[in-house]
Amino acid sequence: MSEDDPTPEGSLLDPGGKVDREALYRLYESREDDDAPVTVDFELARDLQKRLDRYLVDRIPFMSRTALQRLIDEDAVRVNGRPPKASTRLRLGDRVEVVLPPPPSNEIPPEDIPLDVLYEDDDLIVLNKQPDIIVHPARAVKSGTIVNALSWRFRHETSGRLSSVGEEFARPGIVHRLDRFTTGVMVAAKSDTAHWRLGHQFQDRTVGKRYLAVVHGVLKRPTDLIDLPLGRHPRIFDRYAVRHDDSGKEARTIYRVVERYDGFTLVELELLTGRTHQIRVHLAETGHPIVGDDYYGGRHLSRDMIVPKGLDDPGSARDAPLMARQALHAARLEFEHPIVGDRRVHQAPLWADMAEFIAVLRRHRHPEPTRTPGVLVEVPTADG
Repeated sequence: MSEDDPTPEGSLLDPGGKVDREALYRLYESREDDDAPVTVDFELARDLQKRLDRYLVDRIPFMSRTALQRLIDEDAVRVNGRPPKASTRLRLGDRVEVVLPPPPSNEIPPEDIPLDVLYEDDDLIVLNKQPDIIVHPARAVKSGTIVNALSWRFRHETSGRLSSVGEEFARPGIVHRLDRFTTGVMVAAKSDTAHWRLGHQFQDRTVGKRYLAVVHGVLKRPTDLIDLPLGRHPRIFDRYAVRHDDSGKEARTIYRVVERYDGFTLVELELLTGRTHQIRVHLAETGHPIVGDDYYGGRHLSRDMIVPKGLDDPGSARDAPLMARQALHAARLEFEHPIVGDRRVHQAPLWADMAEFIAVLRRHRHPEPTRTPGVLVEVPTADG
């Protein structure tokens, strides 16, 4: 297995050395916002003199030969570290590495769910993801997702379709993901070539990603690198933790202070790796969990927890929820257009709840703006 697979060694393979469809499905389902692809390695113990595509049919039985040939054509397969052809003959000692898409799933019904579209062309679509929506269907959730909404949009509002990778596999067009309650910019593919080329950029870590978060407490250092390995929590099923054992994978996050308030800090975060829950776990580990992130020590806030008595905002109930989700927003995504080839930057404005939260902090919690070098995202003021 590859180092990008967080499951125990060999857990994707059945006793016969074939990829287990259900194990692969469970792995994809558990990875919410992890950019690292699932890969599997095979090393030939004997000289088979067999074509690569036929060998992969034997090893990945739930994928058709045509689908596997497409993986080869789209540079998702390596033999001894090099791009092969479908007809490449395999010999003793050859090492085959395959980037595995999610296994086949049921057809995903289109649903008329509003989307905030930042950019769209024939090959990709860039969204400002809203809060409280998951990106793709899973076993327990078959509807109400971003993928359902995209299917509707392409059928009824614009032209095009999700990548054909999406027609055959479980997450059509989805190149990367955000948590259910995280908002912000994400890209989906409308063509096969765009899908695989974007995927390679995430895999190679050439995509620029900046997030905004409001955390509990005041960060004293204007900037710092959090370099702590992450893995599955040893006791809690759906959570992650810092792991210094063999299960820990490299995870690096740079934070930069944007504004300090009495009891809180607004930070910009630059992801150097893309592990599941990376930002959330890293910030919690520093003692400054994200506001509203009750998975990792953050608290949901009401207005009376922020606004001093006697300074109530007109028309606002003091017990009204102010930040009822994690205050985390993917603000900026930079990548090469997979077809045109130029470098592009897409920025997503804050959603109303987080924008209002920051506005209240600015009005009532003695804001102290900083000029931290390297900050790229400008957070507008209430009147701007």
